[in-house]
Amino acid sequence: MQIDIKTRHISRLARNTLALILAGGRGSRLQDLTQWRAKPAVHFGGKFRIIDFPLSNCVNSGIRRIGVLTQYKAHSLIRHLVRGWGRLQNELGEFVEVLPASQRTTGNWYAGTADAVYQNLDIIRTHQPDLVLILAGDHVYKMDYGAMLAFHAESGADMTVGCVEVSLEEARGFGVMAVDEQGKVARFDEKPTHPTPMPGSTDRALASMGIYVFNTEFLYDALIRDARDVESERDFGRNIIPDAIASSRVFAYPFRDPETGAQGFWRDVGTVDAFWSANMELVEQNPELDLYDSKWPILTYQQQLPSAKFQADEGHPQGTVIDTIVSGGCVMHSGQLSRCVLFSSVEVEAGSQLHECVVFPDASVGRDCRIRKAIIDAGCSIPDGTVIGEDPESDAQRFHVTRDGVALITREMLGQRTPQFG
Repeated sequence: MQIDIKTRHISRLARNTLALILAGGRGSRLQDLTQWRAKPAVHFGGKFRIIDFPLSNCVNSGIRRIGVLTQYKAHSLIRHLVRGWGRLQNELGEFVEVLPASQRTTGNWYAGTADAVYQNLDIIRTHQPDLVLILAGDHVYKMDYGAMLAFHAESGADMTVGCVEVSLEEARGFGVMAVDEQGKVARFDEKPTHPTPMPGSTDRALASMGIYVFNTEFLYDALIRDARDVESERDFGRNIIPDAIASSRVFAYPFRDPETGAQGFWRDVGTVDAFWSANMELVEQNPELDLYDSKWPILTYQQQLPSAKFQADEGHPQGTVIDTIVSGGCVMHSGQLSRCVLFSSVEVEAGSQLHECVVFPDASVGRDCRIRKAIIDAGCSIPDGTVIGEDPESDAQRFHVTRDGVALITREMLGQRTPQFG
């Protein structure tokens, strides 16, 4: 009976929560992957977009009132949302709304994460939520927000910050929280040189996930006060959180697997290397991120495509595919694929060898190519006989090559000038 009461309590909290996903950042660290698309619209994992992860987490958590705040290069993102996320029941008060920077309060675009929410206060008020859940639209993870909402309510917090444990070295790139034994935040440092270790550890720190739960009235007051501060950077990490800590109850919520108690899977895929690595994790034998978990499905929009096809071309030996994700509509001729992620409608011609490659939709690879450790953008047509990943200096003259040796290939780099907005 106690479990049923708790379940109903969490369900009620979720129904009375409005989620706002911040999806308007420039995403410049992803280099040319965000030249024509917003970072949350970048493809991931064979058939998904990054935005699908926070959206799916909301739906699976019972949060069915969702606003997506967009700004830069939002065409493909908005198209994806309209096609894939318009199936919620409006009659039941469920929705995914696109909230572009419409300059309702000022003549300016969103000046920061806090300003983006502030400019939509009138919309938040119309929905009258008890709680507001603020999410970043550019991280890959599976998380039951209901547990965080329950923690927020039970702790009597005004604001709760979702956290992951990271090494002190990694913590220098995050917002870091110093907390007491009960999890109450005593200090927040944005990208500190000397991060504060978490209680009971000398080498780990609590880093912000960019996930915040607010009591609605508290959020209103904090954003209005911040908007009046001419010196503010209009940012949750730099302004809202530090100000709240000084005068209110702010708690840190450690993100853990509810069944095992282990650190939950969460990846910031904000750089080309991090993005490539997160995709490569998916082809492991037992990846941390289980995309085949029917109890917590990642939802998306997908075209109606035929099944993937593997065929042996005359005059070529039979191809091999090892530890590879292949999506619908792909055609694989005699060749070799190992540790690759192929999105929809990719074609690989006979004799080509791809190793540790992420290939976006509608790309094609010609005959007798050898490509290693690469990301091939949507719509690229790789010419016959192309070799990538064997001569870093030659690759760097044609493509963007990262510090870790990942080659990023786009249509423009290949001289195929028509931009790819998908």
